[in-house]
Amino acid sequence: MINILLRITYLLQEKDPPLVFKIILIILAVVTGLLVAFIVFRGLFLFFEMAFVEYVKKKQFFTHLHFFKNKLPESHKAILENEFAFYNKLNTKEKKNFEHRIQYFIKNWEFIGKDIEVNITMKVKIAATATKLTFGFRDYKIGVLDKIVIYPKAYFSNINQTFHKGEFNMSYKALVFSWEDFEKGYATEDDNLNLGVHECIHALHVSFLKSRKYSTSAAIFLDSFQELTTDIDENVVVKQKLLTSGYFREYAFENHFEFISVLVENFIETPSEFQSQFPKIYIKVKQMLNFNFAGY
Repeated sequence: MINILLRITYLLQEKDPPLVFKIILIILAVVTGLLVAFIVFRGLFLFFEMAFVEYVKKKQFFTHLHFFKNKLPESHKAILENEFAFYNKLNTKEKKNFEHRIQYFIKNWEFIGKDIEVNITMKVKIAATATKLTFGFRDYKIGVLDKIVIYPKAYFSNINQTFHKGEFNMSYKALVFSWEDFEKGYATEDDNLNLGVHECIHALHVSFLKSRKYSTSAAIFLDSFQELTTDIDENVVVKQKLLTSGYFREYAFENHFEFISVLVENFIETPSEFQSQFPKIYIKVKQMLNFNFAGY
């Protein structure tokens, strides 16, 4: 490195440095200028978008901007068309963005089978669940996850000595599922029980807590939820109705992490009933997910 710097210094001192050297300097100057301009532009863009989200409206300036979209194989599309109702309600442009994001998760997550062989249907349906829940956000990659662990049925946990159907393991950066119970979540799509949705929201929640300072997606999600819980705490009538309506299962009221997951489960599975019983809460959850798609 020292020799290179000495060589550059020597060439700069020459009255007529070589043409190649001049060209290299020009290219370096242009590249450096473009890089600085990009960093400044990106910083200003995020600053103004964050200000807009926090003080004007919970809305990003744009959500989908993929210059090179990943193409989903036809075999993968067939699984979506046959087994994923949400995908079939999307328009053509939305479907392409949806497919791009599914392919990202399939390529970047490690899928691990425990006493079960992982097949493409498992990968597509789990990736599609994550894609659906993050489809309203620009920051969709769920940085706290890099692997999916699948058991055939409920599995025994040595940590707390009990059987689990699924969990988000933060230290292992993994979602863990009983495939039998994951499938049950989609077998009946209006019972407000969806293991995949529930655990994915746990992971998304933690991921956004870590990125809140610089992610407008995280700001929309977390700030909307904070507004929602504040409104509920201040409204005794609504709070009592939540507790006694029977629409949300009791598990929702253990803590805020479970509450947010159960809210989204109900929102995804029975949006019409949710809107009918709790219209103001429904609107907040829709805002929280930035969810403006057919059926919602």
